[in-house]
Amino acid sequence: MKTKFLALFLTLFVFGAMAQKSDKVLRHVVMFKFKDTATPAQIKSVEDAFRKLPTQIKEIKGYEWGTNNSPEGLAQGFTHCFFLTFNSEADRAIYLPHPDHKAFGKVLGPYLDKVLVVDYWTQK
Repeated sequence: MKTKFLALFLTLFVFGAMAQKSDKVLRHVVMFKFKDTATPAQIKSVEDAFRKLPTQIKEIKGYEWGTNNSPEGLAQGFTHCFFLTFNSEADRAIYLPHPDHKAFGKVLGPYLDKVLVVDYWTQK
């Protein structure tokens, strides 16, 4: 009886710890400021290329993006925000040097003035 109870306790403890760990995800936030010379068509080509990454890189678990519409005037020229979700730092480590991510960088490069990247683990 004691052994069954201990086994049940350990199972619940491990399951609970795993469930708690899976509640947190790694966010990768990327913001772009484009060169003044970048045309709307060139910027759209960057948007389209970034939008393809989640279909090309299976480690990306979540994706959303948008353009700045804050009325505060604090964007410092950054207009685009891309928000990726990873389950682990190992998944992010696969994404960063991934050939499709590198290919995206070649699309972006000619039009990019500045980039800001922030990664964080979600907190409850």
